[in-house]
Amino acid sequence: MSAVTTTTTAVAAPATPEPPQVRRRRRLSPGRRLPAARLAGPLAVLVLWAVASAAGALDPGAIPAPWTVLRTAGHLWTDGTLPTDVLTSLRRAAYGFAIGLTAGVLLALASGLSRAGEALIDGTVQLNRAIPTLGLIPLFILWLGIGETFKIAIIAIVVYIPIYLNTHAALSGIDTRFVELAEVQGLSRFAFVRRVVIPGALPGFFVGLRLGVTGSWLGLVVLEQINATSGLGYLMFQAQNYGQSDVILVGLLIYGVFGLISDSVVRLIERRVLSWRRTLSS
Repeated sequence: MSAVTTTTTAVAAPATPEPPQVRRRRRLSPGRRLPAARLAGPLAVLVLWAVASAAGALDPGAIPAPWTVLRTAGHLWTDGTLPTDVLTSLRRAAYGFAIGLTAGVLLALASGLSRAGEALIDGTVQLNRAIPTLGLIPLFILWLGIGETFKIAIIAIVVYIPIYLNTHAALSGIDTRFVELAEVQGLSRFAFVRRVVIPGALPGFFVGLRLGVTGSWLGLVVLEQINATSGLGYLMFQAQNYGQSDVILVGLLIYGVFGLISDSVVRLIERRVLSWRRTLSS
């Protein structure tokens, strides 16, 4: 009798390879833009100011509470003082900004598109940039008198320098391959400026424009305290003589609001004009 041995052999199934782990891509961009994000900082400062004033941590004589400043602004507006000074300041800033904008763009184009223009203009502008603009006030008073003309001229100088520098830098940074392509295509000088130069210089121009807008307000606050009879700077100077810190804060807040609004308008125009770019800010 033969013994039958039954051997059960376990056949191991082939191991299925584990699916490769998908590495999660790390996002390095800032993310989506938050609505009204630029107002968060000023609102936070305003809240801290109000809380500190309510808690008695601030001296009311040096830094009045926000509601005190608003009440003072209301009184100045109702008696007609504030509207007159605001309109005067806006007119001075607008005239100086328009002149500075025109001069900065024209000088940048003449210097950036011509070697002869660069030799004559760029060195002069760089020398002007090295001289403190507010240091020119005594000389401009001797030349133009102590009225409105010298104030507008100083604002124009403060504005044109950053516009020129950034626009000229953008023109100098245009890729030469685009210039060669325009030459191969046989573009005229006007077509070259319109289709190559202007699109290439717009990003730098808008940077200079934002700096120029801010500079116009910074120059105005100083100039309106020199032999002026109206304007926000004059209002603040008179308040200093009488120790009215609330009036001074009203003027500073109005300057800040004007600066924030004008910068936001330039940013909005920049996003619309340069909508073809894909940057971190967009």
